[in-house]
Amino acid sequence: MRKDIVMKHAIPLLGAFIGTLVADEKKVVNGHVFAWPFTKVSEMQPRGGNTQGTKVVLDESPSESWKRLQEATASNYAKDVNAIMALAGSYRVSFDFVETMGFSKGYKPPQPYFSWGTEHVQVLSFEANFVSLQHSLVMYFKDQDGKESGPMVMKHWRQDWKYEDTDLHTYRGNSTWSKETRSPDQVRGKWTQTVFQVDDSPRYEVVGGWSHEGGVSSWKSESCWRPLPRREFSVRDDYQVLQGVHELTLTPTGWVHIQQNQKVALEDKGEKRIVGQELGVNRYERISAPSLLAAEEALLKSGGYWQEVREMWSEIYAKNMTFSLKSEVDGKKLYQHHFGYAMQLEGSEEPYDATKGRAHARETISRFVEVGAAGKAPKY
Repeated sequence: MRKDIVMKHAIPLLGAFIGTLVADEKKVVNGHVFAWPFTKVSEMQPRGGNTQGTKVVLDESPSESWKRLQEATASNYAKDVNAIMALAGSYRVSFDFVETMGFSKGYKPPQPYFSWGTEHVQVLSFEANFVSLQHSLVMYFKDQDGKESGPMVMKHWRQDWKYEDTDLHTYRGNSTWSKETRSPDQVRGKWTQTVFQVDDSPRYEVVGGWSHEGGVSSWKSESCWRPLPRREFSVRDDYQVLQGVHELTLTPTGWVHIQQNQKVALEDKGEKRIVGQELGVNRYERISAPSLLAAEEALLKSGGYWQEVREMWSEIYAKNMTFSLKSEVDGKKLYQHHFGYAMQLEGSEEPYDATKGRAHARETISRFVEVGAAGKAPKY
């Protein structure tokens, strides 16, 4: 696909919210709004993406990883690993959020949020006690005449899983992360899920445990802090942190991510105030068409560069107890600096120059990271 078309769609839309690029036309909801039965339906129409995409074909056959999960002889650890591996695949993904409570005088619920996209999840690394999964959006667009174009591929978020991990970096608000050490007893039999932004910068890390009962495999986290998601920071300025618990549950044909979030305002003198609470349901349904394997093809060209990015972040974690991230450098977000370089690699016929890629990755990240006094974690 032409680079100018990719840049036209990618950067402006990514700055708003990545997951809204492929969505159905909005439909008027008949009846009451879930969680708000006495609110006018016309006032609670979902906000979110409305770009049209190609139709998908759902894959109704259980995955091989799901089948292995049903083996009674497998150990709990083996089932944990199979459950994590079962998260990989090609999916139609829906993002559904509704604010269920508010705690201010005269509170009125905001519009619910809904969007969907087509997303490929591939295994980046599979080692003892560690699995890394890379999400990529693979989008097919429709214009006003119904003509389709694509696929357009954009690197999305990443999730790393570590078994009995005692060394965490947790979010502390104000774009700051700090090291947190757990004892072996606190993490015995548990997995940390570390979630990274689209540019491989940190988002959050949290401990949780898998359960496998009655044929259902589910992972539930502890409560943790997270930065505002893109669907919120472009429209809300009354809170700064999402605090909540989330749960991943496998189905024969995909998985479901449920969130129970509180919206926390960070105030002066280290105080915090909860302004609202929301329920989120993100549904990953495996598809057989269209093909989303263009994600893996794109990563073959830019993967060396993103590996350098990940290694730089590993060094930052190892060397610093606390660090913060600048919002912009030279008028651009961090993802814009990285994505521009990665798109050049994906559009080039020349072999990847590892020396140049390493230098660009390290210099770019260094300009955004603040350590020392600037990276001192706030107390809340």
